[in-house]
Amino acid sequence: MSVLKVVEILGNSTVSFEDAITNIVTEASKTIRNIKSVYVKDMQVCVKNNRISEYRVNAKVTFGVVEE
Repeated sequence: MSVLKVVEILGNSTVSFEDAITNIVTEASKTIRNIKSVYVKDMQVCVKNNRISEYRVNAKVTFGVVEE
């Protein structure tokens, strides 16, 4: 039987939403193995001087639980 677990992670980038999501996967994969999917729950931006200064993503990362 396959068991999956979901964790919620916040990521950010000064480049783009796509880069923020890539940062989430890159950092999560350092401690989480067997990542199956990433569900983007929410996106927002920070604005300074009428320009976007930061992209933020709230995502749910799903991964398989591995028995040892």
